[in-house]
Amino acid sequence: MRKTFGTGSVWEQTLGYSRAVQVDNTLYISATAASGEDGIVGDDFYTQTRYILQKLGTVLADAGFAFEDVVQSKLYLTDISKWEDAGRAHGEVFGDIRPTLSLVHVLPFLDPKMLVEIELVAQKGSN
Repeated sequence: MRKTFGTGSVWEQTLGYSRAVQVDNTLYISATAASGEDGIVGDDFYTQTRYILQKLGTVLADAGFAFEDVVQSKLYLTDISKWEDAGRAHGEVFGDIRPTLSLVHVLPFLDPKMLVEIELVAQKGSN
């Protein structure tokens, strides 16, 4: 089974991708930034990470998953020296869940106000 999920972002249609793709019991979520209706939300790594995780919580729920199902998380940061700020927000959500984690230092994103992107993989156990 393969099912796609979108958020209505103009980028999804323009670039030809889905916010998330479910294959059987695994959900792959595209790298997501702190973009809101009025542009980028937050001007620091902690705030953007928190906002992105809230958005990703909605994506997970829409697909019938939860944060507890997340097995892999990747944080893409434009300034690796701010890893503790992004990590603190990440730990507030995943502290007890403890998925695998990659912290990746990247060049600036398309919008220079974007400081963080997060990509997740979630998997439901077979019961």
